[in-house]
Amino acid sequence: MQASFRVPRALAGLLAAALLGGGIALGGAAAFGKLGNKTTIIREEVASRSSAPAAFQQGKQRSINEIYRASAPAVVHIETTTRVKQPADPFFGNPFGTSQTQRALGSGFVIDKAGHIVTNYHVVQGASLIQVSFSNNERFKAKVVGVDPSTDVAVLKVNVKSRALKTLTLGNSDDVRVGDQVIAIGNPFGLDRSVTAGIVSAVQRRIEAPNNLSIAHVIQTDAALNHGNSGGPLLNAQGEVIGVNAQIETGGQTQGNVGIGFAIPINTVKAVVAELIKHGKVQHAFLGIEGKTLQPNIARLFHLPVTSGVLIASVRPNTGAAEAGLKAATNQITVEGESWPAGGDVIVKADGQPVPTIERLIDFISTKKPGDKIGLEVIRGASRVHLSVTLGRQP
Repeated sequence: MQASFRVPRALAGLLAAALLGGGIALGGAAAFGKLGNKTTIIREEVASRSSAPAAFQQGKQRSINEIYRASAPAVVHIETTTRVKQPADPFFGNPFGTSQTQRALGSGFVIDKAGHIVTNYHVVQGASLIQVSFSNNERFKAKVVGVDPSTDVAVLKVNVKSRALKTLTLGNSDDVRVGDQVIAIGNPFGLDRSVTAGIVSAVQRRIEAPNNLSIAHVIQTDAALNHGNSGGPLLNAQGEVIGVNAQIETGGQTQGNVGIGFAIPINTVKAVVAELIKHGKVQHAFLGIEGKTLQPNIARLFHLPVTSGVLIASVRPNTGAAEAGLKAATNQITVEGESWPAGGDVIVKADGQPVPTIERLIDFISTKKPGDKIGLEVIRGASRVHLSVTLGRQP
């Protein structure tokens, strides 16, 4: 079977702000497959700098063929084997239970001459055997160096002579703009090293990770992605990796591509991969709230003394936020069909820095480590309250 792309489940405007930590996952990711049928409310974020249509602002563009010929040898075909336990069923001749073998396909790409390969966590999740095939059809057994469900990133390693390895150059996802040309290389439905092309449809999207947290700064593209593309690279017009293909949205009508795909930004991946190679795991700081960006019209409606900040929707028990005394919403108000948390604290600053949006708060938390202390300034009713919070470890 193909490694399924996960279709993002709605976050319904409430984002696990505290759930993020570490690099940029400080959000969450996923794969390609059905996660739910709720409706996600999405706001378009306008890029602060303009860009020429369908072109990068800097660097020389290369043809798709040039990029493919240079990059495809570094893209690998990943096949995993997983043992699935079947429950006992004495009524159908299976009194003790059995196990079945399932196989799945995905993609990945080589990042260094040491044989490290980046892919999605959901591609290798639960696998008892991982095999990697290169463009010359040579197949090698791969070991897992480390995984991070919070960003849907995994690092594998193969024992291959360095001179036989082709690596990809990692770009800067902060430079990505709407309209930039991109190409994706992967193994959709097992069709080795297929290439598709498109543009960046949007930036600053958010998707759900395999552990139900959220991944921030996600790149949306209309380049065709399908089952088996998971873990493959999304490249810019210079052939640099700007994202790891991870999810598709299908509208619940199909399991195939409809022109809405999502890639985990490479800047997030870089930070996570460095930790996985060094320590075998990533520890994300955890605040312990769910929150939503305050809008000026909602601030006026709620008679708040500020027009920006993070509305606290809920506070998880036994977390730094709970111990510091952060107050969750006491009510949910629906405005033009959208639900807003009301009656709770509004976070306006963290360590003296303004946090006008949930994204800004997530980015701030992602720079911290478990055990770090931070100072929060919150609006509570008509008062400003200063709290010291000790960040926990992301569950």
